[in-house]
Amino acid sequence: MYLTQGLHRAVQQTPERPSTIYGGRVRTYRETADRVARLAGALRALGMAEDDRCAMASLNSDRYHEYLLATWWLGGVVNPINVRWSPAEIAYSLTDSDTRFLLVDDAFIEVVPELRDRCPGLTTVIYCGESSVAPDGMLSYEDLIEGARAVEDARRGGSALAGIFYTGGTTGFPKGVMLSHASMLTSSMGTETRSKLVAPEGRLLHVAPMFHLAALAAWTALHMTGGTHVIVPSFEPVAVMKAVQEHRVDILLLVPLMLQALVDHPQLEFHDLSSITGISYGGAPISEALLARSMKAFPSAEFVQVYGMTELGPVAAVLTHAEHWPEARLRSAGRAAPHCEIRIVDAGDQEVPRGTVGEIAVRGENMMLGYWNKPGETDAALRGGWMHTGDGGYMDQDGYVFIVDRLKDMIISGGENVYSAEVENSIEQHPAVSACGVIGVPDGRWGERVHAVIMLRDGMSVTGEQIRDHVKGLIAGYKAPRSVEFVETLPISGAGKVLKRALREKYWKADQRQVS
Repeated sequence: MYLTQGLHRAVQQTPERPSTIYGGRVRTYRETADRVARLAGALRALGMAEDDRCAMASLNSDRYHEYLLATWWLGGVVNPINVRWSPAEIAYSLTDSDTRFLLVDDAFIEVVPELRDRCPGLTTVIYCGESSVAPDGMLSYEDLIEGARAVEDARRGGSALAGIFYTGGTTGFPKGVMLSHASMLTSSMGTETRSKLVAPEGRLLHVAPMFHLAALAAWTALHMTGGTHVIVPSFEPVAVMKAVQEHRVDILLLVPLMLQALVDHPQLEFHDLSSITGISYGGAPISEALLARSMKAFPSAEFVQVYGMTELGPVAAVLTHAEHWPEARLRSAGRAAPHCEIRIVDAGDQEVPRGTVGEIAVRGENMMLGYWNKPGETDAALRGGWMHTGDGGYMDQDGYVFIVDRLKDMIISGGENVYSAEVENSIEQHPAVSACGVIGVPDGRWGERVHAVIMLRDGMSVTGEQIRDHVKGLIAGYKAPRSVEFVETLPISGAGKVLKRALREKYWKADQRQVS
C-alpha cells in the first residue's frame, strides 16, 4: 500500500465530496487530486527527485494536506517541522536530513533568512501563506500549481521511506525517525480496527499540529477511508467549537490539555457540539476527574485512548471506549493494537512476569526503519527486532499495559515531548550554574511541567526567570522550565549522576506515575 492510495479511490468513488475545509475554502477530492498532481509536477520541475526530502514549516492548513500528498505523489520524503522549534533546531533538522526544499506559511517567513544562513544546502523556499504575493526570494505556492503540468503518481509504498520525523534527542540534538509507507499505514489502519472512530463519510477536525505523528495517524485513517478533513490553524477553544458547530464535525483528536480547555470554557454551552461521536485522546497524563467532565460534556462521544511514540508510527496500544470501565483500567494505556505485539522485558531483554515492572518493547510492521544517520542508536533501539520504548511499565493478566515511569526521563507537557537531558544541557551552559537535574512534576493544566532543580556556583546568583530566558535562547520555549528550585546540594549516585528518583519523591506518589 502507499499513502496516496486513498486519494485515487476517493476520486473514483466520491469525487465531489469535500476533501478539505479550511476557513471558507472548500476543495473536493477531484480538485485536490488535480492540485496535488500539479504541485508534484512543480516540485519535479524545480529539481526534486525520488527520495529527496521536502520540509514544511507551517500551521495547519489545506495546503499542508496537499504538501504531504504531493511529496509522496512524486516519490519524495516529507520532513514536517515542529512549529514550536527555535530556528537553530529547525536548521539542524534541515541540514541533518539534507533537505533542499522548504515550504513556509506566514507564521515562518521571518525565520527564512536565518535558515538560509544556517543551511547552505537549502536551495528552494516556497511561500504557502495567504498573501497573493510571495516574499522576496521565495516562490509562490499558488503560482507554481497554476503554471505546472500534472505528473503521474509514482505510487511508491511499502517499505519505501515516507518521512523523517524529528523527535527530541537525549543528547541535545533531535533524532530523525524514519517511517515507511507501511509503518504509517499499518499503525493507522490497525488502530482504526480497534477504535472504530472513522467512517467514510466522517469529518475529522485537525486541531493538533499536523507535523505531529498523532495528528498524522488520524489524518491517514480518514484519508484512506475518504472522509473530510476540517482544518483549523491551531488549537483555540472557541475556534474549535465554531468549526465543530458549523461543519458538523464528528471526530476529534485531542491531548488532555485541549480537552480541559474545551470542557472548562465558559462558551461551551453556547455551541452545538452534538455532532461529535468520537474523541481520541492521549499524549499526556489525564486525570479521572477531567475524563469524567469530558464525557459529560460530550455525552454522545465514544472516548478512545492511544499510547505510542513516533518510532512506532505512532500507535502501540489502544484503550477502547468500552474498556474505560471498570475504573481501574483508566490508569492503563490499553492493550496491544492488532498490528503489533507488546511485551515487558528486563535489562537482558527477557520477558518479565505479569505485574512486574520492566521496559515496554513493541514489535510489528508499524516500527520505524531506524534513526536517520544514527546506526548505533538504531541498533540499540531495535535490538532483537523489538522497539525498546524506554518507557517502564507492567502488564496485567488481561494484557492491559500500565506505564509507571519513563526510563529516558522524558517529560510530557501539554502533549509535547521534552527530554530532560536537552533542558539540562541548556541550563548548564549558564555561567552561574554548577549542576542541575530536570524532572517532570504534576501540573493541573499541563499534565506535567518541566521543573529544574539547580545548584549554583559559589558566589554566583541568578533568578528563575533569568534561567528560563537563557534556556529559551537555546531551545524551543515550551521546553524551558516552568518552575525552578535552587538547592545547596543535589543527590548524586556512586557513578556521579544526579538521582532524579530522589528529586521526584516529594512531587510524585508511586501510584500517580500513570500516563495515558
